[in-house]
Amino acid sequence: MDLDEVLGVLADLIEAGCSVWVAGGWGVDALVGRQTRLHRDLDLALDARNQAVALHALERRGYRVETDWRPVRVELVAADDRGWVDVHPVVFDATGHGRQADLGGGHFDYPPEAFDKGALGGVCVPCLSREQQLLFHTGYEPRAIDLLDLALLEGLTSRG
Repeated sequence: MDLDEVLGVLADLIEAGCSVWVAGGWGVDALVGRQTRLHRDLDLALDARNQAVALHALERRGYRVETDWRPVRVELVAADDRGWVDVHPVVFDATGHGRQADLGGGHFDYPPEAFDKGALGGVCVPCLSREQQLLFHTGYEPRAIDLLDLALLEGLTSRG
């Protein structure tokens, strides 16, 4: 997935009124302020209240649902090989604390400080914080790309 497509997807979702934050590899790149590697997909944390609107906006952009594991995630693919978008619905409470379901019946926590801003291609984008990204890189055997992401995250100073 290339940078122009990422920025186009984000622009369409934000224009549609969706609250969305870049996560995963592109989220690390947003925190670093530049693209550091090739990416298969765009991971997005999405306010679950915006889920129907977001999926409709992505379908208008030429994406179709490939994997539907709601409420955990929905993965969409572009028919013309532009890439994949992996949507992670997050349910927020009145304090701004979010929770995303996981496949095992548990959940992932998103405290209010889990949300930040970064930059991709000189454009300011909403993304997950360094601390949240580090947390999401635990609990599994890291692949080579995960080790690269972790090294980049460790090189950033905490903004807290």
